[in-house]
Amino acid sequence: MHDQIKQNILSLRMEGMATLWQNLSETHQLPHLSSEQLLQMLLQAEWEHRQGRKQDRLVRAARFRYQSSLEEIDWHTSRNLDKNELLQLSDCSFIKRAENVIITGPTGVGKSFIASAIGHQACHLGYKVVYFNMQKLFQKLRIVKAEGTYLKEMLRIEKQDLLILDDFGIHPMDANTRLELLEIIEDRHGKRSTLISSQLPVSKWYEIFEDGTIADALMDRLLHQTIRIDMKGESLRKKR
Repeated sequence: MHDQIKQNILSLRMEGMATLWQNLSETHQLPHLSSEQLLQMLLQAEWEHRQGRKQDRLVRAARFRYQSSLEEIDWHTSRNLDKNELLQLSDCSFIKRAENVIITGPTGVGKSFIASAIGHQACHLGYKVVYFNMQKLFQKLRIVKAEGTYLKEMLRIEKQDLLILDDFGIHPMDANTRLELLEIIEDRHGKRSTLISSQLPVSKWYEIFEDGTIADALMDRLLHQTIRIDMKGESLRKKR
């Protein structure tokens, strides 16, 4: 009877429920549970299983640079990190408010690691996230333009709850790249959150856009409702 019930549950694709049922059966706990207790436990097991699968899908789709978490951040190294500020970001309420996050600092201080950690936390809370190295993003946009799927890719980026742009401003931007970036930021402005990490301080960003009109438009949208983290210190890679 127990095996038949398990097969029936599996036929309904309730794997979390089936796993718990098998465990309860093998450990002979079923006779000691009331109907209400059993139902509650089975439903909770299935909910947790589905949440775990959803989080796994979101993390895979995000394509993070690092498999990192906020718990792994090194607070002992002096990097001008405010622990309370980062912990406040952990509830991802900034995504609900469509606020941006900008992380700046010299190379090697852990900007990409922290950006990935925030992204992982967002996935854990059920938000859709996508991570891009800036240069690779615009390489991809050139490819999808040639394939005729540019609008589809831009729509996919627009729908992400959190867009992470890493290594911002390292490579020069031509006119097409500047326009594409403006289009991405404009589509998300006031509706979705964008996290940017850059070696360049914000005061230097205006120079990389060259075109004054586009620079004004981008800076206005990027810096509106923005949480800024300015990291300092020596490269952690160099120390290791």
